[in-house]
Amino acid sequence: MSMTPVSTFKGKTVALFGLGGSGLSTAKALIAGGAIVRAWDDGEAGRLKAVEQGVALEDLARADWSSFDALILSPGVPLTHPEPHWTAQRARAAGVEIIGDIELFCRERAARAPGAPFIAITGTNGKSTTTALIAHILRQAGREVQLGGNIGVPILDLAPPSEEHIHVIECSSFQIDLAPSLKPSIGVLINLTPDHIDRHGTIENYAAVKERLVAAADVALLGVDDNFTHAIGARLSGRALSEQRVLPVSARRVLDWGFYVDQEAIFYRGQGKAPEEAELIAKLTGARALRGAHNAQNAAFACAVAWECGLEDDEIAAGILSFPGLPHRMEEITKIESVLFINDSKATNADAAEKALQSFTEIYWILGGKSKEGGIEPLRSYFPRIRKAYLIGAASDDFARTLEGILPYERCKTLDVAITSAALDALGSAAPESVVLLSPACASYDQFVNFEMRGNAFRNLVNGLPAILAERRGEAR
Repeated sequence: MSMTPVSTFKGKTVALFGLGGSGLSTAKALIAGGAIVRAWDDGEAGRLKAVEQGVALEDLARADWSSFDALILSPGVPLTHPEPHWTAQRARAAGVEIIGDIELFCRERAARAPGAPFIAITGTNGKSTTTALIAHILRQAGREVQLGGNIGVPILDLAPPSEEHIHVIECSSFQIDLAPSLKPSIGVLINLTPDHIDRHGTIENYAAVKERLVAAADVALLGVDDNFTHAIGARLSGRALSEQRVLPVSARRVLDWGFYVDQEAIFYRGQGKAPEEAELIAKLTGARALRGAHNAQNAAFACAVAWECGLEDDEIAAGILSFPGLPHRMEEITKIESVLFINDSKATNADAAEKALQSFTEIYWILGGKSKEGGIEPLRSYFPRIRKAYLIGAASDDFARTLEGILPYERCKTLDVAITSAALDALGSAAPESVVLLSPACASYDQFVNFEMRGNAFRNLVNGLPAILAERRGEAR
């Protein structure tokens, strides 16, 4: 298994709090690099797992904080809001720096291979798809890629930074907040909308944290389709950092220069170039895993990164067309006769479900679970696209009230009943193509542990549909 030993802390004593996946990975990387680690977690399960893997425990509530050179904090632990975690308070009182695993990687890169390719991606929405798409395009073009961060594999479980491969790393705002020396070779800030305000206090604080990812990047790629990223781009462009290139990216309008989407194609236009001199990089037509305006934005950023990495246009276009997509994000499961089955289980609120409803017509919509604030009221403008709704879970009563008199709906309670009913209705329609769409606009945990389990259940049930439909049709005869 790969690992980046944290040699920059060799011989130093560090406190580490949080022994989940990334915390345990960080502890082992520090130990492998020669650090003395004193780890703790409030949960017994985390502590037991750490002991099993050779990580020394120390109750940090009773520790002498003057003996620590740093506190390594899990990104899931509050640093500032709603109030600093008690370990952060102890560290600050003792003058101990507070950092995370992304920062440890950055210090290793600076010490080992400061020129190692390092692409860091953040944004409120789309960062996982964009990160995975960048990695896919680069790999398809023959590049050696290390993919991780907030998208699955902890960064210190990847191979050490080297000019032999490219690190493609998704970063959450929590991780950025713990990485003061973050300086990627290419920094990507896709978009910003209010999110995680409970952890950052205000949208302004949240935006300021996100800005750090691109502020020191050699190449900064910034969205210009929302006010926050547009302002950040203008601010960075106005600074006198001659070594930094700042480039705009848009999925909504043709730009005077930069990367943009126009007529389902992605272009690059250099500064001072005429419109007809814009370079066609890739077409989105036929990229079935990248439907919708939100995915056009993701694709524009991925193309921009690949272009900045020196890939040829045909290499980028091939990667766009062959991208399989991420599970549970408008994932195409199968097509049965004229009906397409789409798993969008990741859509746990109305804003997320909107992206799928924008992308299809003739929709047989499966929704419900544990409702979030606002319900599905914000989605009313998309109701004309929906032929029928199939309600599951705890939100059924609330959603039925919203739909009453506007859309036909069926109370199905469980996912299996909803899938069968929706499939039969869709197959019986006269439309040349229709869609059975799981885009729940709800959290999963009234019936499923997480959205992944809900999406996996949908996939398995859809794959079993042909036998069920054959049996139903046989009974009908």
